[in-house]
Amino acid sequence: MKKLRKGDDIAYPEPTEQRRRLMSRVKSRNTSPELKVRKLLHAMGYRFRLHKCDLPGTPDIVFGPLKKAIFVHGCFWHRHDGCRKTTTPTTRREFWVSKFQANVLRDERKMHELKEIGWDVMVVWECESEAPTLARHLTRFLRRSARKHRRRVERG
Repeated sequence: MKKLRKGDDIAYPEPTEQRRRLMSRVKSRNTSPELKVRKLLHAMGYRFRLHKCDLPGTPDIVFGPLKKAIFVHGCFWHRHDGCRKTTTPTTRREFWVSKFQANVLRDERKMHELKEIGWDVMVVWECESEAPTLARHLTRFLRRSARKHRRRVERG
C-alpha cells in the first residue's frame, strides 16, 4: 500500500521511484532549447551573460549594457497558450493545475519586476527555438535596445 502525503487539502500518493528519477532529470538550466538559442545568438555575434541571479526571475540570457533579458521557457512547465506541448497530466490533476498556475503567476510577476527597473524582456518558447524566424525575432529585439543604448551613449 502506498503512503499518502498531505497536500494543501488533498492527500496524494507518494511518487514512485520511477517518477522520482524522471523528475530529477528535468533541468532548469542549459536545456536543449536554451542551448539552441545561445548558439544562434553567439553565431550572430552577440555576447551575453547567463542566469543572472541578481535580477528578478534569474533570466536565462542577459545583455547587461543593453538592459535586455531573454527567458527560454519550456512550453509544458510555463503553459505556452495554444501549443501542443502544453498538456496537463491526468494523474494528480489538481496538483498539476495548481503548480502550473503558480509558475505562470511567478513568470508574470518576475517579468513585471524586470520592466519596473528598466529592463526589456523577451520570452522564447521551447517550440519556437527551432523556428526559422527566431533569428529575425532576436535581432529585432536586440537592435531595438541597441539603438536606445547608442542614443544614451551619444547624449551621455
